[in-house]
Formats: sequence, structure tokens, C-alpha cells
Amino acid sequence: MNAPTILAALLGATPAGGGAGLSQIMGLVIGGILINNYVLSRFLGICPFLGVSKQLDSALGMGAAVVFVMAMTAASCYVLWQLLLVPLHLEYLSTIVFILIIAALVQFVEMVLLKFSPALYKALGIYLPLITTNCAVLGVAVLNKDAGYSLGLGVVNAVAGALGFSLALILMAGLRERLEMSNTPDAMKGKPITFILAGVMSIAFLGFAGLGV
Repeated sequence: MNAPTILAALLGATPAGGGAGLSQIMGLVIGGILINNYVLSRFLGICPFLGVSKQLDSALGMGAAVVFVMAMTAASCYVLWQLLLVPLHLEYLSTIVFILIIAALVQFVEMVLLKFSPALYKALGIYLPLITTNCAVLGVAVLNKDAGYSLGLGVVNAVAGALGFSLALILMAGLRERLEMSNTPDAMKGKPITFILAGVMSIAFLGFAGLGV
């Protein structure tokens, strides 16, 4: 077995002719980061996207936290779905269970940041606990379940979606820092120019839609 076939087998892909599995994986990665970006295409996670993108440092910290929480959420939700909810016919409790998992993971991230990086913890402020209700994190768990992804593919999809979220957050933070040094009309300062900027970024990312053809 060659390396792509082994990778596809570990991730639960379904290779056809030895290459379709890797194509499926790459499709999830490119789709999660560019084509189906959670913020700019699916419009999920708008609250932290607008709230934490004022400074590049806080955007990087939030991006890293979301990557960790999304990856662990995808793995944990898959295990509980397969081993608990489905066997006991408790599928209707999936949303509640997923939110509880996300809340526990966010609490863990909070404790780690408070211990090792108090400055970043303070910079993220209220938006760090708001990851619990971040619809992008809950969305990846629900989308993985609805799509029937395996554990490996679910984690790949979650990490790709989190990287796409982080990319949008970092780009917005960089642009907003530049705007602070620009001669912006008074009527457009603050939220108005931020919403316009987010709309332009969303339109720009629509250009990647052709990659999915």
C-alpha cells in the first residue's frame, strides 16, 4: 500500500482506483478553508469574527483556540454519537450533548490560557467563553453528523473549517489595523466600515467557488 492509500484508510476515506480517497481529503481541506469558509460563505461565527478582529494578536489567539476546540469537538461528538446516542436511540439529544461537549472544551481552554497566557486571556475577554455558543463550532459537529463522515474525515473537516475561520479572522484583523491609520470619514468609522469590509471579503471569497466545480 502506498502512502496516499494508507492515509485514506486511516482517515476513513473511500479510495477508488487508489486516488479518490486523497482527493476527498483534499476536497475537504480546500473546501473548508476557501470555498465553504464558515465565516465568509456559511456566515457562521460572525460574533467573534467581528469582535476579536480589532487586533492581530487577539485574532491569532482566538484562531488557535477555535482550531483546538473544533478538532476536539469533532472527535468527541463522533464518539458519543456512535457509542451512546445512536445505540440508545437518543439522537434527538444530539444538539444538547454537542453543546455540553463544546462548553467543557472551552472551559479547558480558558483554564489553560488563564494559567499560561493571562494577557491573551484578558485580550480575548468575553469572546473566549462565547466559543461555547459559536455557531461555527456547533455547526461543524452537526454538519459532520449529517454528512456521515468517519472520525478521521470529521476531524479533517473540522480542522479545515477552523483554519478557514482563522484565516478570515486574521485577514480582517490586518485590514482593520490598516484602517486605523487611514483617513476614514467620520460617518464610516467603527461598525459601518467593518461591515462593509466584511461584505467585500465575502464577495472576494466567492471567487474560490469555481474550485469546487
